[in-house]
Amino acid sequence: MSKIKLKSLCAILCGKITLFLSKHILKGGSNFPGKIALKLDKSILKDISKNYSVILITGTNGKTTTTSMISNLLKENNLETITNETGANMLPGIVSCLIQNYKFKNSNKKYAVLEVDEANVKFITEYITPEYIAITNLFRDQLDRYGEVYTTLNKILEGVVKVPESTLLLNGDESLLGKLDVPNKKVYYGFNDSLNKDTTVDTNADAKFCKFCKAPYHYNFITYNHLGDFYCPNCGYKREELKYYLSSFDEITADYSKIKFNDTEFTITQSGIYNIYNALCAYSIAKELKINDDVIRASFDKQDSSFGRQEILNINGKSVKIILVKNPAGYNQALDLLSLNDFPYSGCFMLNDNYADGRDVSWIWDVYFEKLHDTKIKDIFISGTRMYDMAVRLKTANLNTNSFIIEEDYGKLTEKISQSSEDRVYILATYTAMINYRKYLYSNGYIKKLW
Repeated sequence: MSKIKLKSLCAILCGKITLFLSKHILKGGSNFPGKIALKLDKSILKDISKNYSVILITGTNGKTTTTSMISNLLKENNLETITNETGANMLPGIVSCLIQNYKFKNSNKKYAVLEVDEANVKFITEYITPEYIAITNLFRDQLDRYGEVYTTLNKILEGVVKVPESTLLLNGDESLLGKLDVPNKKVYYGFNDSLNKDTTVDTNADAKFCKFCKAPYHYNFITYNHLGDFYCPNCGYKREELKYYLSSFDEITADYSKIKFNDTEFTITQSGIYNIYNALCAYSIAKELKINDDVIRASFDKQDSSFGRQEILNINGKSVKIILVKNPAGYNQALDLLSLNDFPYSGCFMLNDNYADGRDVSWIWDVYFEKLHDTKIKDIFISGTRMYDMAVRLKTANLNTNSFIIEEDYGKLTEKISQSSEDRVYILATYTAMINYRKYLYSNGYIKKLW
C-alpha cells in the first residue's frame, strides 16, 4: 500500500465506496464510480492495473460475448481472471471494474479481460500495455458518433500505436484489418469455409472497395456483409494467412452450432455465424496462451448467454430470447438466426434512438426484414421510442399488419407477450431498449441479476 501515491489511494477508496452505494442503493451505476475516481486521479488506471496481464477486446460487433468467452476460458484453465461483465466498456466503466477488484495487498499475477469501446482504446493504452488486443470486425454503427468504418478503424489505431509491444489478434476476414501499418506482432483468425454460397458482395455491405486502390473486392466466399476470403484483382491485396481458422460446419441450428476449429470439433452454445466468429476469436486467444483443446471444449460447453446476448427468460410460461441488435450487419445476422427456426414463433422489435443507440435510425432501412417472409412468424410486437419508425419499416417489408401489436409501455407489452399465440418469442432490441426493458423485468422478478 505504501507504493501507491496518496491521490491514487483516495481515488480507490472513493471509488469503492461509490461502487457499494451504487450497487446496494441505486441498483446499478457501473460507470459512475469510475467517473468519481478519475476526477480525483486522472492516471488511476496505471496503478489499479499493475498486477494484471491485460487482454483488450474491441471492434463493432461481438465484444461482450467474445470477452465473456475469453474470460470463461481462462477461468476454466484455473487462471485468476476479472472482466467488465456488465459491458461498461468506456474508460469510467473499466476503471470501475478494476477498482471493484482492487486489493490493498500484493497478489499473484492475474488476467483482466476487458471489452473496450472503439473510441476508448486510446484512453486505456495511455496507461496500460495489453498482452493482446483483439479486434473483432468493423461495421457501420452509430453513424452520428463514429462516422464510416474507416473512422472507426482510425479511432482504434490511435490506441494501438501507443503500445507497439502488444500482440494484435485480428479477424482476417475483415478486409480493413489486413496489412495494418503498425509494428505490432499480428495474428489472424478467420473462416476457411462458408454456408453462404454467394460470392457477390451485397449493395449495402460496408467495406466493398480495396483500402489501397479503391477497386471492388472479389471473393472466394463471403461469410456475411463484407467479411470473407477477399482479394483485390487490381492491386493484389488479399486476405492475410490465417493461423487459426474454422475448418468446417458440422451442424447449424437455431440453438447451437457444431463446428471445427483447426480441424478439432467444438460445440458453440450460442447460435449464429457471428457467434462462431466470437468463439473463434476466444479460441485463438486460448491457443496463444497454450490452453489445451479439452479445456476449451469444456468452457464452450458451459458458456451461457447473458445480458441481452441471446439471453433466455421465462415470461409467464413463454420462452423469450433477447437479442441485442445495433446496426445492419448484426441485425441481418439476427434475422438469419430466426430463419433457422422450423417452428412458429413470435417476434418483438424494439427500437430506441438514445445517445448509446445512435440518434439516426435510418439504418433500419438497410436491414432485410423481408427475410421474415420465409419464417413462421406469428405475432409481431413493436416497441421503443421509435416504434412507429419500426412499424413503417416492417409494413414496407410487407409483413402482415394485422399481426402488429404496438405498445410502448413495458408493463402492457409484457402482458401482451404473455398472451402471445406462440410459446417462443424473440426480442430484437437496440442497446438502451434492451437495457431499459431488462431493468423492468428485473424490478418485476422476471430476471434475478440485473448486471
